[in-house]
Amino acid sequence: MIRVASLYLPQLPIERLRRLERPAKRPEPAGPSLAPRFAGPIDDNPGACSVPRGGGWRPGARWARDGAQHPSQSEIDALPAHQRPTMREMGRRSESAEHPFKAMPADEGGTSTRSAPAVTWTTLWGQPTILIARTGQREVVTAACPVALELGLRPGMAAAHARALVTDLDVRDADPEADRAWLERLALHAVGHWTPTACWSGNDGLWLDLTGTTHLFGGEARFCRRLLRFLERLGFTASIAIAGTPGAAHALARYGGKAITLLPPGTETQAIADLPLAALRLEPEALLSAARFGLERIADLYPMPRGPLARRMGLATVRRLDQARGLVAEPIVPVVPFEAPRAERRLLEPIGTAEAITQVIGDLVNDLVVLLQERGMGLRAAHLTCVIVDGTEQHVAIGTARATRDARHLKRMLGMRIERIDPGLGIEAMMLVAPRVEQLWAQTLEAGLGTSDRPADIAPLIDQLAGRIEPDAPFRLSSHESDVPERAVRRVEALTKPVGWPGWKRPVRMLRRPELLSHVVALLPDHPPRRFTWRRTDYRVVAGDGPERIHGEWWRNPQEMWAVRDYFRVEATGGERFWLFRRGDGVDEQTGNLSWYMHGIFG
Repeated sequence: MIRVASLYLPQLPIERLRRLERPAKRPEPAGPSLAPRFAGPIDDNPGACSVPRGGGWRPGARWARDGAQHPSQSEIDALPAHQRPTMREMGRRSESAEHPFKAMPADEGGTSTRSAPAVTWTTLWGQPTILIARTGQREVVTAACPVALELGLRPGMAAAHARALVTDLDVRDADPEADRAWLERLALHAVGHWTPTACWSGNDGLWLDLTGTTHLFGGEARFCRRLLRFLERLGFTASIAIAGTPGAAHALARYGGKAITLLPPGTETQAIADLPLAALRLEPEALLSAARFGLERIADLYPMPRGPLARRMGLATVRRLDQARGLVAEPIVPVVPFEAPRAERRLLEPIGTAEAITQVIGDLVNDLVVLLQERGMGLRAAHLTCVIVDGTEQHVAIGTARATRDARHLKRMLGMRIERIDPGLGIEAMMLVAPRVEQLWAQTLEAGLGTSDRPADIAPLIDQLAGRIEPDAPFRLSSHESDVPERAVRRVEALTKPVGWPGWKRPVRMLRRPELLSHVVALLPDHPPRRFTWRRTDYRVVAGDGPERIHGEWWRNPQEMWAVRDYFRVEATGGERFWLFRRGDGVDEQTGNLSWYMHGIFG
């Protein structure tokens, strides 16, 4: 199920400008002041100590001057909230402060007890503000603040007309590049924090592919509320819609009339039916043709045949309608937070010999190493693409055990893959890309007078071995915290330092899965077997040691709640040494069925 969110920022240019010019101190709201009024001037020098010994009110308090009697608590509670004296006014040394977390906005489902003072746009801006863009000799309004919108100014209006309607108008130049840069930064932030697929939609919104991601934020509704609060803290107003298609989400976010719209899957056609045709992102010519034929809503297009609709309003209208309804796919091209280093060569003539391919690979590696040095990166994986004359491509990939930008080493590794390239009619272009890189800083070289104890770097050797035994790769075995033997060992990378091994003895070779033994003769409950059959071969035991009891991991699987294994080290008549176990302790049936298994072979 595909879920796409469309984030709409209707006042992005004007709010971005307000955010840049936000005053250091928030202006006081218009209207009567809520501060308490004093009967006379305040005494700023009450004496050596503002709090007399033995308690009481300090001399500078309003209620302690002129012999006035301070009111009781019941009289204070009877006053209106805006007329009640503060604790400092009553003569206390400090005022009580609310808990800092009570000042935060209310969470989902909660209500906030504090009400912020009403701050209008007039108090923030001082006068109506519009942004204009120059197109030839004509100036057009591109954005307007809410005050200007209330006065009748609209985007698309001529700037001269706007100045004639409003005299004290603040006119500023629009900066669409800065708006687009802010959207790109927001999209990159979305890729790093919300979803791996995000991109901007137009000049006032984003598309977010939320498929399989909203459960990390507590669901779609909670994610939308968190996103809107995040933008509110930045100083932007927004609306968001989540639907099964990008077109439906785009239409509902801009024309749905709600801050948050969550559309159930499969209801896109009904949800957008009553929206205007402009919600389909149609061209102005298509909207003009629709108005000529009396088409106003999206539902008016549903019963129309596709052929006449395409002739009158264009093929783009049919495509947009199908994309919004989910009949045609509309891919989202995500922003890429990291541009992989790449080098490319366009050849004058096609090449097909191994010597020519090696020469071009060397040039590509040299160019890529320069890019890596500029970024302070080291290569961990490289992808070579060869474009053939007939349009097909040949791909070769390499990987390194450690980040490196050693050109000689990279050329040698790519040279080992040349035999896998089929040049066909000739190679006309080659590209080398490093999709995986890591930070690689300069290292301090030690100059020893004698022999150095530093171990040799085996990373180049591991890379060459990996190139020869591909698709397998060299690895190491390391211990893992687990009581079950087959879970206590796992593969790690070749250069990873293995974790210490347990103190008890374990076989050199352990089977991937324990294998069942047959014809076992053993004396219960604590003796090793005397004879058994494994892989159609009979073995007679001459010596044995054990048992070593291992219990199952009950927190992983309920079936291992009572599981017990008794391990024995045995030696057969031919000198073979095995590590085998019996399921169960020989007393309680819940611990196992007393079957025997081979689990490992000692050297």
